Amino acid sequence: MIFSIDCRGKSTRQINGLLREAVAAGHHEIRVLEPDARHNLAVALLQPIHVIFEGSVGYYCAGMIDGATIEIRGSAGWGTAESMLSGTVVIDGHAGSGVAASIRGGTVVVRGDAAARAGVSMKGGTLLIGGSCGYMAGFMMQKGRIIICGDAGEALADSMYEGVVYVGGQIAELGNDAVIEEPTVEEHAALNDLVASYKLYAPAAFRKIVSGRKLWNFDRKDLDLWKVAL
Repeated sequence: MIFSIDCRGKSTRQINGLLREAVAAGHHEIRVLEPDARHNLAVALLQPIHVIFEGSVGYYCAGMIDGATIEIRGSAGWGTAESMLSGTVVIDGHAGSGVAASIRGGTVVVRGDAAARAGVSMKGGTLLIGGSCGYMAGFMMQKGRIIICGDAGEALADSMYEGVVYVGGQIAELGNDAVIEEPTVEEHAALNDLVASYKLYAPAAFRKIVSGRKLWNFDRKDLDLWKVAL
């Protein structure tokens, strides 16, 4: 049986308190009705539960979760799933700036478009964007992968240390020290399988962006590049 929480007339603190009470009572699937774009919902859930938001959410939803599955049947504001350790977050609509920032594991799926700075400082995990994304996606990324089925904005993968970004559409501009490689046949097959598993449309082909590693260690010959990056 699915447990339901109606957000109408309740504060964010009350809603999150009811979520924790439901988890403590042993409920594994929870529907949150009328979230009405409230901020900071479902933060720091540390159990393998399934939470479904029936509507759009505001800033920082599902931040710092570890093991939960969060389904957002609408769009999401800034910082969704920030610092997630593990779990799954699926956004049926669009995502604001900084989606999946600093995640260490798990999977974040945006079925629509993502705004600026998607996946910045990622330290693991997967960010899958079914549409396009704004500028500085993958900025200072340290590990993990970002898959963009549509177009990518300026400064893509700027100052990326490690990790990989795949883009199916146009790239407005590569960031500092970002270079394009050719994906393998196996990579293409794995990407197509992942995209299909979330019922998204895969592009005809992906381009692969990785770090050029010029910023790994300071070299006076690369001083101009460092000046731009800093």
